[in-house]
Amino acid sequence: MLILQRMATSSSFLSTPLLKSSSSFPTHFLSPLKHCVSAPSTEFRALALYRNRNGVSTSSAAVATETQVSTQDNKLKETQKEKSDKLEKVVLPTNESSESLLRIRHTCAHVMAMAVQKLFPDAKVTIGPWIENGFYYDFDMEPLTDKELKRIKKEMDRIIGRNLPLIREEVSRDEAQRRITALNEPYKLEILDSIKEDPITIYHIGNEWWDLCAGPHVEYTGKINRKAVELESIAGAYWRGDEKKPMLQRIYGTAWESEDQLKAYLHFKEEAKRRDHRRLGQVLDLFSIQNDAGGGLVFWHPKGAIVRHVIEDLWKKIHIERGYDLLYTPHVAKADLWQISGHLDFYKENMYDQMNIEDELYQLRPMNCPYHILIYKRRPHSYHDFPIRVAELGTVYRYELSGSLHGLFRVRGFTQDDAHIFCLEDQIKDEIRGVLDLTEELLLQFGFSKYEVNLSTRPEKSVGDDDIWVKATSALRDALDDKGWSYQIDDGGGAFYGPKIDLKIEDALGRKWQCSTIQVDFNLPQRFDITYVDSNSEKKRPIMIHRAVLGSLERFFGVLIEHYAGDFPLWLSPVQAHVLPVTDTQLDYCKEVTNKLKANGIRGELCHGERLPKLIRNSEMLKIPLMAVVGAKEVETGTVTVRSRFGGDLGTMAIDDFVSTIKSAIESRASI
Repeated sequence: MLILQRMATSSSFLSTPLLKSSSSFPTHFLSPLKHCVSAPSTEFRALALYRNRNGVSTSSAAVATETQVSTQDNKLKETQKEKSDKLEKVVLPTNESSESLLRIRHTCAHVMAMAVQKLFPDAKVTIGPWIENGFYYDFDMEPLTDKELKRIKKEMDRIIGRNLPLIREEVSRDEAQRRITALNEPYKLEILDSIKEDPITIYHIGNEWWDLCAGPHVEYTGKINRKAVELESIAGAYWRGDEKKPMLQRIYGTAWESEDQLKAYLHFKEEAKRRDHRRLGQVLDLFSIQNDAGGGLVFWHPKGAIVRHVIEDLWKKIHIERGYDLLYTPHVAKADLWQISGHLDFYKENMYDQMNIEDELYQLRPMNCPYHILIYKRRPHSYHDFPIRVAELGTVYRYELSGSLHGLFRVRGFTQDDAHIFCLEDQIKDEIRGVLDLTEELLLQFGFSKYEVNLSTRPEKSVGDDDIWVKATSALRDALDDKGWSYQIDDGGGAFYGPKIDLKIEDALGRKWQCSTIQVDFNLPQRFDITYVDSNSEKKRPIMIHRAVLGSLERFFGVLIEHYAGDFPLWLSPVQAHVLPVTDTQLDYCKEVTNKLKANGIRGELCHGERLPKLIRNSEMLKIPLMAVVGAKEVETGTVTVRSRFGGDLGTMAIDDFVSTIKSAIESRASI
């Protein structure tokens, strides 16, 4: 179950032990909220700090304003604390943990469909399942407005208030067809055709409305708490997900067991909205999707690009230390290569059209694997050569429907942190364990210490003989056991070409993101006929392991933005320090300070041209970790007055001390 809990602010994202048994949010879940309400008082505190230390007088009006802001800030914090204290007692169940919640949500979908058809008799119903946080239903009808959502919710409330029974009925296929035809519901006829089992089950709400359904449902509509249900949004959805079929109106709703649960969920949803990487990407000028270039193609702006640079440098350093050779390979290849790999047979719908170049067909790559195999095949190999580890930050291109594109999370061009290991059968376990260790080392750098791990085994349809499947699956299991990580077995969930380990990371809101994957592959080595010479001078086929740790850089960056709410830790922040002059007369000294920061590898920026309060406010809005305020006294003494976004007022420092403090914090991944 998901627990909303207020925790104390932690100065280090690495303070939580790996896989600590806890379902609560990490320590920094609510702490970033303070930056939303405290910017004005931060500005006045920074000004007061500067004035007090530099003997600058402050008018009574300014003092009054500062006191007023501080009082307002305290009231806001008290209100937020009361709200958070209440939220920490609220447990949000899931569909898996509470069957009653699942029944409530499923019944809400039916109640909503009944309400829609009462208000809009011409609306045609399709499907209405429960989903992770609620339910939805798709209708063939005229587009709806938010005002009409309110009408639908009122009608739902009336139906719930009437406490109508939910009645299950079994009928023959012919009888179901007769009834559906009488109601003129063409989509239901199509659904009926897709149902293979007999008899057909129907659920009635009283004697007024019914739907094809297998259940389960609550016994009476009155079992639903009207105050725990809310209609959330309207979206377009193609029937059966096919863009050639009619566009339907999808209404999303959320439903819970109690009003407190709904309030806690809405608070969680609001926090997720505040952290939305698409909004923060614009506010912080990190990236954009340019319509003139096309959907799903990411433009990394200077600030986003510097974060990517830091991530890539760290990634390369760790891989080189762990024995990987780095590669760079082309973005296109002859279509024949993708025929050999099987992509044209099994993945063509996700690939872009081929290009005719000098009477030969070429294709943008959807994956990097064939390229790494070609590098392996450039020369003969002996069993002495193994293991061979190669890694690449390789950009790939995959076709996605425009309606499925979503910020950095679903794009058409992205860079995978791809790696392949070629090894012997008896090396699989050690290599997998090495990948698990590398994964942990890299993810911990970003504060991700809670994982959900799944081991997926052989599916019904697969390639490779029984013996190698058993050995590979046992090697993966043994590696996980050696690592000491808890994991779930997904029987039959492996790829057709081999077993795999999937790892989801948990972010600051407790959401899980598919990130790392490790897959053993028996297919591509056979397709490309890669071999080595064993100790008996006989040709054998090596084992190939695919693995990615971060997944795609674009998606991982989106996760990071939301995890940190744009408040990147000092070492990762695109700009680590703003140098702020009180007046333009300190500009020359400020340039010296900024240049010294840059010379020491610190990402500093000089900001001027506005009054100091505005400069401080801008720095707060841009979530800059450090501000160095410079006035006449600082110029005279060769110092700066420092304010930390996380640590508050740090006082006056000599420039060299300021530089060494920042470098030490960056090295240790600490905040100042």
